[in-house]
Amino acid sequence: MANNYNPDVLNCIANLSNDEVFTPPALANQVLDMLPQELFKDPNIKFLDPFTKSGVFLREIVKRLDRGLQEQIPDRQQRIDHILHNQVYGIACTELTSLLARRSVYCSKHADGKFAVSRFPNESGNIIYSPLKHTWEDGKCKFCGASQSVYDRGEEAEQYAYKFIHTDTPSSIFNNMTFDVVIGNPPYQISDGGQAASAKPLYNLFVEQAKKLNPRYLSMIIPARWYAGGKGLDQFRETMLKDKHIRKIVDYENFDEVFPGVDVAGGVCYFLWDRDNEGICEFVSQSNGKSFVTNRYLNEYPVLIRQSRAIPIIRKVLALNINNGRTLQDLASTRKPFGIATNYEPVQSGIPCWFIQKIGRKYVKADDVSDTYGYLNKWKLLLPIAPIAGQTDFSKPIGFYYDGNTRVSAPGECCTESWFILGSFESKEEVESLKSYLFTKIVRFLLLQSVVSQHVTKQNFLFVPDTGDYHITYSDEYLKNAWGISNEEWEYIDSRIRDIER
Repeated sequence: MANNYNPDVLNCIANLSNDEVFTPPALANQVLDMLPQELFKDPNIKFLDPFTKSGVFLREIVKRLDRGLQEQIPDRQQRIDHILHNQVYGIACTELTSLLARRSVYCSKHADGKFAVSRFPNESGNIIYSPLKHTWEDGKCKFCGASQSVYDRGEEAEQYAYKFIHTDTPSSIFNNMTFDVVIGNPPYQISDGGQAASAKPLYNLFVEQAKKLNPRYLSMIIPARWYAGGKGLDQFRETMLKDKHIRKIVDYENFDEVFPGVDVAGGVCYFLWDRDNEGICEFVSQSNGKSFVTNRYLNEYPVLIRQSRAIPIIRKVLALNINNGRTLQDLASTRKPFGIATNYEPVQSGIPCWFIQKIGRKYVKADDVSDTYGYLNKWKLLLPIAPIAGQTDFSKPIGFYYDGNTRVSAPGECCTESWFILGSFESKEEVESLKSYLFTKIVRFLLLQSVVSQHVTKQNFLFVPDTGDYHITYSDEYLKNAWGISNEEWEYIDSRIRDIER
C-alpha cells in the first residue's frame, strides 16, 4: 500500500524561543474561523499580519480566498495573482522569518523568483522586512523598552526591533493603505535588562498599534497574563476590559494545549475585536479538551476572571459584605516590606531575617532594615511571592500555600523581598488563625481567580474577605456554612484545589 502521509511542514517547525512562538496551522484556522466568512468572498478585502513568522496566517487566508473567489475570478492563476498582489500583506519579524513566510505564501523565498506562484517585480512582494535599530533613551528603547545593554550590538546580530511597533505612524509602513483585517501571533516579550532574565511584555504594544490602523477586525493570539495585570500591563488590562468591541475571547489555561512543547505560565488566549459592533463578549474557557461558554461583560471586576463557573461564587461571597467589604488586600504588605533585597548578603549578627526558603533565617544589619509600616515588632505571616515557581499549567489544581512554604515570623524578625506579609498581630494565635483561613480550599480558590503567573502579590487577594476575626481555627466546613456555599459549588472548588501539603 502506498504511503499517503503528507505532513504540513509548518506543524514541524520548532519554536525559536518562548518569546517568538510559531503558530500551528490548526490554531491559525481556529482564529480565522472567528471572522465573518463572507470576508473571504470579497475581492476588495485586505489582510495584514504585521508580525509574520512562518507565514501560516497569510497562507491559510490565501487558501480561503482562493475558494471564496472562484465564481468571481474563475481563472485560477488570475485569482491567485489578484489575491497575492492586492489582498494579503505581511511584515516579517526577522530576515529569517521573511524568507520562511515568503516560501509559505509565494512558494519561493524570493517573490520575483522563477518558482514563485505569482511573480512580483521585487523579491519581497507584499511580505516586507527591513532591519531596524532601536532608538535608545536612558538605556532603553523608547518604542519597545528593550535594554540597550542587551540589544545594542553589531550589525551581524538580530536586533529584534520590530518594524510595526517602532514607529508612531504604523499606517505609513504601507503608504497609508487601509486594512480590513489585522491578524496574527505577535512576539510576547523582550529583555529589559533587569535581574533574573527580566523581560518586558510586547504583545500589548502590538495590539495598541494595530488599533491605530482602524481595521474592521482585529484578532491576535496573546498570553493571558494581562487578565490580572503585571509588568507594564495595568493600563492595557483596564483598556481591554472596558472595550466592548471585543466580541469573543477563547481562553486556554494550559499553553501546551495549543503550542505543544512551549512552556509559558498563565496560558494563552485569542480574541476578536469588531470595530463596527459593540456588545457583550462571548468568553470560551478551554481546559483539557472541554469548553465552557458564557456571555458577559469583561469589566465586572478589576481583573478578568477566566473561570466562568467561579463568577457566581465570587458574587455570592462579596455580596455578604463581610467586615464592611474589607479583603485580604488590606492586610497584605507591598513588595519589599523591610527594604531588604533578595540578593542581600547576610551578616553574622544583627536583625534576624528570613531569606528565600533554601537559605532560611539569617541576619541583616539593623541600619538596613526599614520598618515604615510597623511590622517588625509584631507576629506576622510570611508568604513567598512565588509560591508556585515552576508552575505553568494552571489547569491543574494548585497548592499555593502550605506549611512547607509559609513562615510564622516572631516579633523582632524581618524578611527579604522574596516574601511579603499577610497580616501582622499582637499574638501568635492570631497569625495561626489567619493561616488556617488561608489554608482552606475555599480561600485558595478565591485567590486562584486572579492568578495568571507564578507570582502572588497583595492585588491577588481582592476576592478574599478579611473576616476580621482571627481567634478561631478555620475550616472549609465552617466557611461553607458561613458563606452559603452549595454542594455543587463546593464540588467545583474541590476539583480545582488540591489538598494541603504537609
